[in-house]
Amino acid sequence: VLPYANGKATALVNGQLQSRYLSGIGDMRFRMSVLLFGAPAVTMREFAKAKPKTVIGTSLTIVAPTGQNYPDKLINVGASRWAFKPELALSQPLSKRWLLDVYAGIWFYTTNNSFFPGTTVRTQNPIGTFQGHISYNISTLAWAAFDVTYYGGGSTTQNGVRKNDEISNVRYGGTLSLPTGKRSSLKIAFSDGAYILSGANFFTVSVGWAYLF
Repeated sequence: VLPYANGKATALVNGQLQSRYLSGIGDMRFRMSVLLFGAPAVTMREFAKAKPKTVIGTSLTIVAPTGQNYPDKLINVGASRWAFKPELALSQPLSKRWLLDVYAGIWFYTTNNSFFPGTTVRTQNPIGTFQGHISYNISTLAWAAFDVTYYGGGSTTQNGVRKNDEISNVRYGGTLSLPTGKRSSLKIAFSDGAYILSGANFFTVSVGWAYLF
């Protein structure tokens, strides 16, 4: 994934209101996933007839510092550092229609040696993440899910001085997938903050279309 950002950011910096227009390429993200148990490669016909069973998988996400970044600016599109997230996942059928998915991972960050105002060395502790999804299969290609996400940790230091900015946040959401054909489906999702100790609190709505081939 290679994102592009465009917008205006406004913040209080040392008690003074500052604003900045942002436009540029963000940090590139790579992700490799491997199923370890319970899900061998099959044809589409075999997949349609397969019975739900326990599946265990793992993934590694890498974020590369390809994004636009100006060291003399506090707010940037890119983070000017590498990030790595190993994750382990479990998918467990509860019945013929109910399915439980859980994910546990941890983000690791490299040092930013040119943080604002350009001469600051900034480090960040790892952030632990947990996701839980319980879904109900309405019919083929139609399902609904309730989602919960927790992430905590991530306190930072600037030139060796620790900041009081540790994260401990909980978010919840829902997803609805509806068929638009024999091989396609429309997915609508939302999420919101349930408990925010530190960091951003936001409400999101997304719409996506998937085609199976």
